[in-house]
Amino acid sequence: MTNFLQPPRLRIGEEDSEEERRATWLELFYDLVFVVAVSQVAHNLKEDISLSGLLGFVVLFIPIWWSWIGTTFYANRFDSDDVIHRLLVGVQMLTAAGMAVNIHHGLGESSPGFALAYALGRAVLVAEYVRAGIHIPSARPLTTRYAIGFAIASLIWLSSAFFPVPWRFALWGVGIAIDFGTPITARKHQIGLLPHASHLPERFGLFTIIVLGEAIIAVVEGVSQQKWQVLTVISAIFGLMIAFSWWWVYFDNLGGTPIETARAQGKVGTVNIWLYTHLPLVIGIAATGVGVEKILVSPPTVALPDAQRWLICGAVALCSLAVGVLHRYGVIRYCKIRSLYRLGGAVVLVAIALFGKGLLPIFVIALVAVVSAVQVIQDLSQSRPTTRLADPEI
Repeated sequence: MTNFLQPPRLRIGEEDSEEERRATWLELFYDLVFVVAVSQVAHNLKEDISLSGLLGFVVLFIPIWWSWIGTTFYANRFDSDDVIHRLLVGVQMLTAAGMAVNIHHGLGESSPGFALAYALGRAVLVAEYVRAGIHIPSARPLTTRYAIGFAIASLIWLSSAFFPVPWRFALWGVGIAIDFGTPITARKHQIGLLPHASHLPERFGLFTIIVLGEAIIAVVEGVSQQKWQVLTVISAIFGLMIAFSWWWVYFDNLGGTPIETARAQGKVGTVNIWLYTHLPLVIGIAATGVGVEKILVSPPTVALPDAQRWLICGAVALCSLAVGVLHRYGVIRYCKIRSLYRLGGAVVLVAIALFGKGLLPIFVIALVAVVSAVQVIQDLSQSRPTTRLADPEI
């Protein structure tokens, strides 16, 4: 703790003196509750992989992710690590835990509790921005805009708990739209307050690790539920290969360059694209874990059901498309070329889903694993490191 009582301070001008700013112990501790929340929402999908189940998974995943995003962006700009900040983060952890507790029936009898927990977490974030605005006049236009937008959204989520279905979920949609739209409509206030270029990519990488962990858990749980058979073990290896490949592709091309470019050009559009593209990425990774487990517990000598084939292929295709967009808007050398590889991989995966009817589980997961591994091989074939900045036209 830097000081017992210390007002929020602007952290984004520290690149020159703190190029390697890292996540704090508090941030890492805060992430733990989201390990549980992601696991719970993935469990929901595991129980129902129909279109309605997938929609419910997405509906519950978005507020969880956005709660994490809100706290992360605030800390990126204004973290003071004093007693008040720690206590507020502690309350946010409680609200995130409340969301996790209510996920199992989050679209049924537990939906009011889920909405109330989310609303309280956003209210705490509003209080943090109000506090930052009081102590940092230069940031006041941004903090005021955020506080107003997030407060309106929080009130809508709060009121939704007292409305019947389907009006409750309609209010959720309005509330999350305001939450998502607030940073976009505050672009002119963000120009001079862009996120810290080394801290934010690390934080996003850590959340990606959390979701990738679900794929590892899926392999362990899937194998543990089956007798040790050769086909099951081989399928488990392919499942790990999928997770390992996308870890490789994502983190070998991770960097703060969209933020650096936005700062140099005075534009924030690329940062917002980089931010929001992570949502389909982590949704895809989480769904991939469920798809892997479904394959591992399927009868190895019976054709994989259509729903399970579409789940694993569609989830990994979504990951590939999202990573391709991240590459397209990055300026690390070769990233824009690599975005074409990701698009090609997504097309192949959709083709497997379309024309793979009748394939055994091991063949489906093998094909998905090969497509994923080829993405790594294509990146390695360029042979040069990805840490150098590319010219804008590359």
